[in-house]
Amino acid sequence: MKIRVGFGYDVHKLADGKELNLGGIEIPSAKSAVGHSDADVLIHAICDALLGAANLRDIGFHFSDKDEQYKGIDSKILLTRVVVLLKEKGYQIGNIDSTVCLQTPKVSTYIDEMRNTLSAVMDINSEDISIKATTTEKLGFVGREDGISAYAVVLIERV
Repeated sequence: MKIRVGFGYDVHKLADGKELNLGGIEIPSAKSAVGHSDADVLIHAICDALLGAANLRDIGFHFSDKDEQYKGIDSKILLTRVVVLLKEKGYQIGNIDSTVCLQTPKVSTYIDEMRNTLSAVMDINSEDISIKATTTEKLGFVGREDGISAYAVVLIERV
């Protein structure tokens, strides 16, 4: 069995808003992430990790923020396309471990919904998706609530 590991990271600026797109769901929030797509930092980190594990470059290569067809796009669509690319290259997802860094709002009560949403998009068991959330103890751009970041590590296996 051939296995590969990938790492992903993403960051988005925060601005006044009504909800935050995170892990494929909308979370009520005084701030929203800003980006060319729906700015779902968690999905973007997962996409980059999956693409990297399969040596398929990165999310910007496949879905350029200069391309108008991706303006405002639901990141679940991008993730679906990444999973197709993995399958075409002969890989399946083993597991995902991720961390969201955000001062507010607290997202722990939404983690199960995010896991269930992401598992449906990727057609994997929700038990194979770990999502953790942390603050940065009011340090840095995340602590000042200027931005949000996410990290993801994935394991993929040759089918």
